[in-house]
Amino acid sequence: MRPISVRMFIAAIFLLTACGHRSTVILVPDPNGAVGEVTVTNAAGSVKIDQANHATTVRDDQTLPDMPEPAGDEKIEQLFGAVLKNQPPSPIHFILYFQSDSEALLPASRDRLPDIIATAKARMPTRVSVVGHTDTMGDKAYNTHLSMRRAQAVRMRLVSGGITDDLIDVSSHGEENPLVKTADNVANAKNRRVEVVVR
Repeated sequence: MRPISVRMFIAAIFLLTACGHRSTVILVPDPNGAVGEVTVTNAAGSVKIDQANHATTVRDDQTLPDMPEPAGDEKIEQLFGAVLKNQPPSPIHFILYFQSDSEALLPASRDRLPDIIATAKARMPTRVSVVGHTDTMGDKAYNTHLSMRRAQAVRMRLVSGGITDDLIDVSSHGEENPLVKTADNVANAKNRRVEVVVR
Protein backbone atom coordinates (compact mmCIF):
# COMPACT_ATOMS: atom_id res chain seq x y z
CA MET A 1 0.00 0.00 0.00
CA ARG A 2 1.41 3.37 -0.98
CA PRO A 3 1.66 6.04 1.69
CA ILE A 4 -1.43 8.09 2.44
CA SER A 5 -0.87 11.80 2.28
CA VAL A 6 -2.54 13.85 5.01
CA ARG A 7 -2.27 17.64 4.81
CA MET A 8 -3.38 19.92 7.62
CA PHE A 9 -4.33 23.42 6.49
CA ILE A 10 -5.53 24.96 9.74
CA ALA A 11 -4.58 24.10 13.30
CA ALA A 12 -6.57 21.15 14.48
CA ILE A 13 -6.06 17.73 15.88
CA PHE A 14 -6.51 14.72 13.67
CA LEU A 15 -6.12 11.14 14.68
CA LEU A 16 -5.23 8.22 12.48
CA THR A 17 -5.31 4.52 13.11
CA ALA A 18 -4.55 1.62 10.80
CA CYS A 19 -5.97 -1.89 10.78
CA GLY A 20 -4.42 -4.14 8.16
CA HIS A 21 -4.56 -2.10 4.96
CA ARG A 22 -7.35 0.16 6.26
CA SER A 23 -6.70 3.49 7.87
CA THR A 24 -9.14 5.78 9.66
CA VAL A 25 -8.68 9.55 10.02
CA ILE A 26 -10.86 11.48 12.48
CA LEU A 27 -10.83 15.27 12.83
CA VAL A 28 -11.39 16.42 16.41
CA PRO A 29 -11.50 20.03 17.66
CA ASP A 30 -8.48 21.55 19.32
CA PRO A 31 -8.72 22.16 23.09
CA ASN A 32 -10.25 25.61 22.45
CA GLY A 33 -13.02 24.11 20.32
CA ALA A 34 -11.67 25.36 16.99
CA VAL A 35 -11.98 23.01 14.03
CA GLY A 36 -9.60 23.05 11.11
CA GLU A 37 -9.59 20.80 8.10
CA VAL A 38 -7.65 17.81 6.85
CA THR A 39 -7.32 16.45 3.32
CA VAL A 40 -6.74 12.71 3.05
CA THR A 41 -5.22 11.62 -0.26
CA ASN A 42 -4.25 8.36 -1.90
CA ALA A 43 -3.74 7.25 -5.53
CA ALA A 44 -7.50 7.28 -6.15
CA GLY A 45 -8.06 10.87 -5.03
CA SER A 46 -8.72 13.06 -2.00
CA VAL A 47 -11.44 13.80 0.51
CA LYS A 48 -11.54 16.77 2.86
CA ILE A 49 -12.72 16.59 6.46
CA ASP A 50 -13.82 19.97 7.82
CA GLN A 51 -16.38 19.08 10.49
CA ALA A 52 -15.62 18.11 14.06
CA ASN A 53 -15.56 14.40 14.88
CA HIS A 54 -16.06 13.32 11.27
CA ALA A 55 -13.98 10.48 9.90
CA THR A 56 -12.92 8.87 6.67
CA THR A 57 -11.65 5.36 6.07
CA VAL A 58 -9.03 4.51 3.47
CA ARG A 59 -9.61 0.90 2.44
CA ASP A 60 -6.74 0.49 -0.02
CA ASP A 61 -4.54 2.46 -2.39
CA GLN A 62 -6.85 2.23 -5.41
CA THR A 63 -10.15 3.18 -3.74
CA LEU A 64 -11.17 6.75 -2.98
CA PRO A 65 -11.28 7.34 0.79
CA ASP A 66 -14.83 7.17 2.18
CA MET A 67 -16.84 10.37 2.29
CA PRO A 68 -16.50 11.81 5.82
CA GLU A 69 -19.24 10.98 8.28
CA PRO A 70 -19.75 11.44 12.03
CA ALA A 71 -17.56 9.07 13.98
CA GLY A 72 -19.55 9.12 17.21
CA ASP A 73 -18.19 9.57 20.71
CA GLU A 74 -18.03 5.84 21.39
CA LYS A 75 -15.89 5.12 18.34
CA ILE A 76 -13.55 8.02 19.11
CA GLU A 77 -13.16 6.82 22.68
CA GLN A 78 -12.58 3.25 21.55
CA LEU A 79 -9.92 4.12 18.99
CA PHE A 80 -8.22 7.14 20.51
CA GLY A 81 -9.33 7.53 24.12
CA ALA A 82 -5.87 6.90 25.55
CA VAL A 83 -4.25 9.38 23.14
CA LEU A 84 -6.78 12.12 23.86
CA LYS A 85 -6.34 11.74 27.60
CA ASN A 86 -2.60 12.29 27.26
CA GLN A 87 -2.63 15.49 25.19
CA PRO A 88 -0.20 18.14 26.45
CA PRO A 89 -1.83 21.22 27.98
CA SER A 90 -2.52 24.13 25.63
CA PRO A 91 -0.09 27.04 25.66
CA ILE A 92 -1.15 29.98 27.84
CA HIS A 93 -0.73 33.48 26.36
CA PHE A 94 -0.10 36.70 28.25
CA ILE A 95 0.22 40.22 26.84
CA LEU A 96 2.10 42.90 28.76
CA TYR A 97 1.90 46.59 27.79
CA PHE A 98 4.57 49.29 28.03
CA GLN A 99 4.97 53.00 28.36
CA SER A 100 5.66 54.86 25.12
CA ASP A 101 9.26 54.65 23.88
CA SER A 102 10.29 52.71 26.98
CA GLU A 103 10.89 49.24 28.35
CA ALA A 104 8.95 50.19 31.51
CA LEU A 105 5.83 48.12 32.02
CA LEU A 106 2.47 49.76 32.68
CA PRO A 107 1.36 49.10 36.29
CA ALA A 108 -1.45 46.70 35.35
CA SER A 109 0.96 44.64 33.26
CA ARG A 110 3.59 44.67 36.00
CA ASP A 111 0.95 43.18 38.30
CA ARG A 112 0.50 40.23 35.92
CA LEU A 113 4.10 39.04 36.24
CA PRO A 114 3.42 36.88 39.34
CA ASP A 115 0.70 35.04 37.40
CA ILE A 116 3.11 34.34 34.54
CA ILE A 117 5.81 33.11 36.90
CA ALA A 118 3.36 30.91 38.81
CA THR A 119 2.02 29.46 35.56
CA ALA A 120 5.50 28.65 34.28
CA LYS A 121 6.51 27.04 37.58
CA ALA A 122 3.34 24.94 37.62
CA ARG A 123 4.16 23.62 34.15
CA MET A 124 7.79 22.70 34.72
CA PRO A 125 9.56 21.51 32.72
CA THR A 126 8.32 23.99 30.14
CA ARG A 127 9.40 26.52 27.51
CA VAL A 128 8.53 30.20 27.75
CA SER A 129 8.66 32.45 24.69
CA VAL A 130 8.96 36.21 25.14
CA VAL A 131 8.38 38.33 22.02
CA GLY A 132 8.78 42.11 21.99
CA HIS A 133 6.74 44.53 19.84
CA THR A 134 6.36 48.26 19.27
CA ASP A 135 3.92 50.58 17.57
CA THR A 136 4.93 52.26 14.30
CA MET A 137 6.14 55.53 15.80
CA GLY A 138 9.70 56.32 14.78
CA ASP A 139 12.38 54.50 12.85
CA LYS A 140 11.93 50.82 12.06
CA ALA A 141 15.48 49.87 13.13
CA TYR A 142 15.06 51.75 16.40
CA ASN A 143 11.77 49.93 17.04
CA THR A 144 13.41 46.56 16.46
CA HIS A 145 15.95 47.46 19.15
CA LEU A 146 13.25 48.85 21.48
CA SER A 147 11.12 45.72 21.21
CA MET A 148 14.15 43.58 22.06
CA ARG A 149 14.83 45.76 25.11
CA ARG A 150 11.23 45.19 26.20
CA ALA A 151 11.50 41.44 25.71
CA GLN A 152 14.78 41.33 27.62
CA ALA A 153 13.26 43.37 30.46
CA VAL A 154 10.48 40.78 30.80
CA ARG A 155 13.00 37.93 30.57
CA MET A 156 14.97 39.43 33.45
CA ARG A 157 11.80 39.74 35.55
CA LEU A 158 10.95 36.10 34.90
CA VAL A 159 14.47 34.98 35.81
CA SER A 160 14.41 37.04 38.99
CA GLY A 161 11.10 35.33 39.78
CA GLY A 162 12.75 31.92 39.62
CA ILE A 163 12.31 30.83 36.00
CA THR A 164 15.49 29.23 34.66
CA ASP A 165 17.00 31.40 31.95
CA ASP A 166 17.65 28.40 29.70
CA LEU A 167 13.91 27.81 29.44
CA ILE A 168 13.17 31.27 28.02
CA ASP A 169 13.30 32.08 24.30
CA VAL A 170 13.51 35.81 23.55
CA SER A 171 12.85 37.47 20.19
CA SER A 172 11.96 40.84 18.74
CA HIS A 173 9.44 41.73 16.04
CA GLY A 174 9.89 45.50 16.18
CA GLU A 175 6.92 47.22 14.57
CA GLU A 176 6.07 44.14 12.48
CA ASN A 177 3.09 41.99 13.48
CA PRO A 178 1.11 44.74 15.22
CA LEU A 179 -1.87 43.78 17.35
CA VAL A 180 -3.72 46.72 15.79
CA LYS A 181 -2.82 47.52 12.19
CA THR A 182 -2.00 51.19 11.71
CA ALA A 183 -0.28 53.44 9.21
CA ASP A 184 3.37 54.33 9.77
CA ASN A 185 4.18 56.76 12.60
CA VAL A 186 0.99 56.10 14.55
CA ALA A 187 1.13 55.74 18.33
CA ASN A 188 -0.93 52.81 19.56
CA ALA A 189 -0.85 51.58 23.15
CA LYS A 190 -1.93 48.02 22.26
CA ASN A 191 1.03 47.59 19.94
CA ARG A 192 3.55 48.54 22.64
CA ARG A 193 3.67 45.07 24.10
CA VAL A 194 5.47 41.85 24.92
CA GLU A 195 3.70 38.58 24.33
CA VAL A 196 4.59 35.73 26.67
CA VAL A 197 3.62 32.17 25.89
CA VAL A 198 4.00 29.46 28.50
CA ARG A 199 3.89 26.02 26.88
